[in-house]
Amino acid sequence: MSTVYTQDTFASEVLEKKGVVLIDFFAVWCGPCQMIAPIIDEIATEFEGRAGVGKVDVDASPDIAGKYGVMSIPTIIIFKDGEEFDKMVGAASKEKIVEAINKALA
Repeated sequence: MSTVYTQDTFASEVLEKKGVVLIDFFAVWCGPCQMIAPIIDEIATEFEGRAGVGKVDVDASPDIAGKYGVMSIPTIIIFKDGEEFDKMVGAASKEKIVEAINKALA
């Protein structure tokens, strides 16, 4: 299961972390977001101990979404050592997301 980060936890859990962290920007009312939610949870389990996986609710944390230019959801941003490494807009396939994480881990 992935963690939902807020304004209070995003910096310490994502920006100040060494390594790779995937963030799924979503909203509870977003159909495509609900479609990829189980995929994000599977990836969280598969990459446990190698990469962090979390979510940001754009309605609850609009400042974070704005800072990273999230205009459409779902948007997935992969951070490496606190810096934006890769960004995918729309409901990406599990294969594409896993490939992006592996590239960041390499």
